[in-house]
Amino acid sequence: MTTSNVRKLLFASLLVFPLVLANGSNPGRSRTADDEDVPTRHNEATVAQLQKEMASGELTSEELTREYIQRIIALDQNGPGLNSVIELNPDALALARQADEMRRRGHVLGPLHGIPILLKDNIDTGDRMQTTAGSFALFGMPALQDSTVAANLRKGGAIILGKTNLSEWANWRSFESTSGWSGRGGQTNNPYGINRNPCGSSSGSAAAVSANLTAVSLGTETDGSVVCPANVSGVVGIKPTVGLTSRAGVVPISHTQDTVGVHARTVADAAAVLGVIQSRNFDGRDPATGGVPLGAQGVITRPTNIPTDYTQFVDAHGLQGKTIGVFKNGFFSGLPIQIQTQVQALWDQSLAAIQGAGATTVDLDAAGFSFQGGNGELLVLCFDFRNDVKNYFATRMGVPVAGKTLTDAIAFNNAHADVEMPFFNQDIWTLCNGMAPGPDDPQPSFVPFTNPPGDTTPISYNQALKADQLAATGGIDAALKMFHLDALVMPTDNPAWSTDLLFGDRFFFGTSGFAGPPGYPIVQVPIGEIEGLPMGISFFGTAFSEPTLIRLASGFEAVTNARANNLPTLALTAPFDHIKGTTLLPPNERAARSGITTPAQSAITPKSMQSQAPKKAPDGWRPHHM
Repeated sequence: MTTSNVRKLLFASLLVFPLVLANGSNPGRSRTADDEDVPTRHNEATVAQLQKEMASGELTSEELTREYIQRIIALDQNGPGLNSVIELNPDALALARQADEMRRRGHVLGPLHGIPILLKDNIDTGDRMQTTAGSFALFGMPALQDSTVAANLRKGGAIILGKTNLSEWANWRSFESTSGWSGRGGQTNNPYGINRNPCGSSSGSAAAVSANLTAVSLGTETDGSVVCPANVSGVVGIKPTVGLTSRAGVVPISHTQDTVGVHARTVADAAAVLGVIQSRNFDGRDPATGGVPLGAQGVITRPTNIPTDYTQFVDAHGLQGKTIGVFKNGFFSGLPIQIQTQVQALWDQSLAAIQGAGATTVDLDAAGFSFQGGNGELLVLCFDFRNDVKNYFATRMGVPVAGKTLTDAIAFNNAHADVEMPFFNQDIWTLCNGMAPGPDDPQPSFVPFTNPPGDTTPISYNQALKADQLAATGGIDAALKMFHLDALVMPTDNPAWSTDLLFGDRFFFGTSGFAGPPGYPIVQVPIGEIEGLPMGISFFGTAFSEPTLIRLASGFEAVTNARANNLPTLALTAPFDHIKGTTLLPPNERAARSGITTPAQSAITPKSMQSQAPKKAPDGWRPHHM
């Protein structure tokens, strides 16, 4: 049985058949977003609007949950085939009915009461759903207990609708990966063009929200994986400060940089979710939620006045009177010239909108400011991952890698290469697994990425942590202090590239690396489109500056209304016009001639069969969209 068939069987056996019978939909018929029986009533509805309808009795949580399930079956699992949802919760309708009954008794648990939400498939739920990070190495018995964020959602009355597909292992397995692909889930697609990439690793989380398959969703970020998917899928993404949301029960990359974030269609919705999932106090399972310094950095001091409600900071006039540092630093230079010109024009329009809304901008490029630090990131992530993933494996039972190590996970992939590595290998993993064991041991494989040019002295994990500390003191914090800024704003990423499972991603630039190493927050918000494909900007700040960033992003959203002016179409291609051309030959002749020039499949060597020995990262490679 193929991986695709295994996944479809799992999806059907866990939920589709009982819910299809309940709501009368037929999963066998291919549909499009324009079909009359595909629900559209609550497309683009905000959390506040949904709560108002439920409070008035106009809508129930069960009805809303059915709507989203019907859209998932029609558009995600069939029809255009967005493929953003890896599994649905077999208890979703029962949970919705419970939420409705509580509301009828006058007991509403919070702003997410009765609201369906999808969780990335690396976030534990102690129920009947799998938590696999997209890999069959974690497939089997479900997690033994909820992650802290899942538990907080349940306490807040949210309906956990299902799990979203992701870049396998949060895009942390190969230097040649394709974002949005996992062995268990297959390839997630982009709601603005099925042939376009959704970016990773929280690809399904952003795509599902954008396509109105859920009200809101959770993703995770180490460096770019909340904001990059939000950028290319045209939604808001909040990447919180490390430690604001607990990582307990989340498949890790690095305790130094990992954080659980939010995807939503508006800043207000994202802020509402953040208020529910954040940990105001030590949760007992993630030291960072107790204010413990992170690793050797000692950069983040957790405040004692963590807000309980972040929607209070949503402000249509949030940019008025603020001073914002703007920074481009040649990000666009690697783009094809035509796209570069359009990206630059969109960036210029964004700055004009910020200024028109009453903010003062300071050009950091013109001022000669240079961000320091962050060049120890690859070493830090590799060292953390080897240890942190072993600790996570110890929490699982009844899965192939339960209680095991990264070495065992590598062996599992080698033994199941046909489903786990048909397109790209695990060279990041073998690099990490070959590191010296101690935090003060020199790590020769990382010399080119941690030292000044010409210096070949190996450095250690602890030295790399100190280098990354400069990303805070010599980067974001330094700019804020030097220019008396409220925040920084930068373009988030390039528009979505075409998915290519043979040659991997086409990632031209990304700005999440400035906030990644120090664990600082970002709020990404759409700014417009290029050839129908969304782009966004990211508001950055110092640790625990989410209130300020939410004010700024909501102020920008209010004056631009960018998403409303460019909603996803679920078109098969993007751009979707001017691509067919003129037909010069009859179809049978064209097919025959094209068959002559098609290379034999045997001449292609799969990447998974190439060497997996530990090696240096490709020249210029930096961690991104994980």
